[in-house]
Amino acid sequence: MNDEITTTVGHQLFSFDGRILEIFGNYPKRWHIRHMSLRITGPDRKGRRTVEIDAPGTRTTWDYTAAEWEQAPGLVALLEAVQAAIDANSGHGNV
Repeated sequence: MNDEITTTVGHQLFSFDGRILEIFGNYPKRWHIRHMSLRITGPDRKGRRTVEIDAPGTRTTWDYTAAEWEQAPGLVALLEAVQAAIDANSGHGNV
């Protein structure tokens, strides 16, 4: 993957270049695909979803209502690209 994917959700800018996921906002964060796992759970009975990123020493969680999730198709596409990159690199020295 050579193209950067970006999307804005609320006051946060999500950026993924194929290796590094960065989130810019009040508390910027960045993860390399070899040092993270991504989990999306839901929807629950009210349509809510949870996005979790685990990396050595940290876990970051976001909760989205059904309306927020539907209004953020760019986030869904970005997270799918992140998961595909993680899957493609599994077994290549992941921590």
